[in-house]
This record gives sequence, structure tokens and C-alpha cells, in this order.
Amino acid sequence: MKNTPYTVLMSVYIKEKAEYLKLSIQSMLDQTIPPDEFILVKDGPLTTELEAVVEYYDQKCPGLFTIISNETNLGLGPALAKGVVVSKNELIARMDSDDVSEKTRCEKQLAAFEKDSKLEMVGSFEAEFIGEKDNIVSVHRVPETHDEITKFMRRRCAILHPTVMYKKSAVIRSGNYHSVPLYEDYDLFARMVLEYNVHSYNIQENLYYIRTSEDFFKRRGGLKYARTVLNFKWNQHKKGYMSLTDFCISGLGQAFVCVLPNTLRKAVYLKLLR
Repeated sequence: MKNTPYTVLMSVYIKEKAEYLKLSIQSMLDQTIPPDEFILVKDGPLTTELEAVVEYYDQKCPGLFTIISNETNLGLGPALAKGVVVSKNELIARMDSDDVSEKTRCEKQLAAFEKDSKLEMVGSFEAEFIGEKDNIVSVHRVPETHDEITKFMRRRCAILHPTVMYKKSAVIRSGNYHSVPLYEDYDLFARMVLEYNVHSYNIQENLYYIRTSEDFFKRRGGLKYARTVLNFKWNQHKKGYMSLTDFCISGLGQAFVCVLPNTLRKAVYLKLLR
């Protein structure tokens, strides 16, 4: 297991904070089993501060980083698709540019792959925090086994995107990331699990810390967001990924949450959807 190579895949864009990016990168370099490749996609021009962080780590770790520079901001899906294609390793660990991974995250995911040769995707729980990592406000739990994940996926995404380690071949076989604003992860994982039967598993531990704020819930509100939800989930229904009943419960239910006042929407997310 200690000799199993893997790649970290991260995308960063201009609105990220340099101090968050540094913490995020460092948390992956500090893994008990460190990566032997780190693909960082600069999705459009970055600030001077962000560029300085990228340059610092590229010089600090010679030969580790593969930097992909997009001239314009393509969005998360197309940016990550580029990274998947160029990865030299079969195993790829996703990481967002403003979060923090537990230092044993990748070791435990590699152990899961070693234990079950059928596995092609492994995620975990994530702890949501505000400000400092220790200020946890909620824990996002997801189902454990492949059968449970498959059932859950028909209404909500059963894999937490930034926590995942997956096999490059499974992602490519399933069509890689598409440009689906707000739903790049659900779009890909639904295809992987429900259409291509990619065998998946979620470690029932907090191995990932996701940064959140009041804006996190505000961004998930409003009529525009509700329309995006309904459009995406109706397309999922048309593809056969969810039944009409699933659409009514999941799509209409989430759209209703979108139009609630922010305080109520926050309570629903933290108390009911976690």
C-alpha cells in the first residue's frame, strides 16, 4: 500500500483566497502517504497572491506539480476533465482549493482499494466548518456500501466530490467531467454509478474538512438556483437515473428549499440534509 502512487487533482480560480489555497495544498503534502503527482489547474488568470502560492510550492517540490493554465475560466467540470486526462496515475484524489484533508485521508482510501479489488471510487464523510477547522458546525454523512450508494444516488448525490479518490479509467470510461454548472460532481457520479456500475464505497469517517459560511447557504437560494435544480434533475429523470417520484421528492423538494428565507434554508441544510 505504501508504494501505491496516486495523483492529487485540484482546480483554482481567481476568487479563491491565497491563505486558503496554501492550507489546502499543504494538507495534501502532509498526508501519511504523500502523492507522487499534484495536478493544479489554474482556471483562468489568478491574482498575484494566488500565483505566488502556486510558484512557491512548484519550487519547493521539484517535479511534483503539473500546472495546467487555462487562458479563460472554463468552469470546474472542464478544468478537472483536463486534469484527469493528463494524470500519470490510475488513482486520483480530488481536493478543493479552500478546504483541508485529514492527514490519514489518502492512506485510508488506498487501504480500501487494496482491500477490495472491485472498488473504483472511494469517498468519506466531510465536516463543515466556519473560520477555523476545529469550529465544526455540521457533519455531512453519506451511505457506505455500493448498493446503498446506488439507491441514494437516485435522489441526492451519494458521493461527496472533494472527498473522493477514484480510478482514472473509471472516470474516462464514464465520459469524464462535463460542463454542468453547480452539478459537475452529481452529473459525473450519477453516470459512473447508475449507468456504468462503477463500484463505490464511502468510508464512514470525517476525512475531509469543508469550509463554509453564511454565503454558502445564500448561494443555494433564489429562483435562479431553483430553476437550475429543476432543470438538472429533470434531465436526470429523462436519462432514467431517477423516477418521476424521485424527481418530485428530490427536485421539487430542493427547489422549495431554494426559495425559503436564508435562515430557514440554513436550518434545513444543517439539521435535515446532513
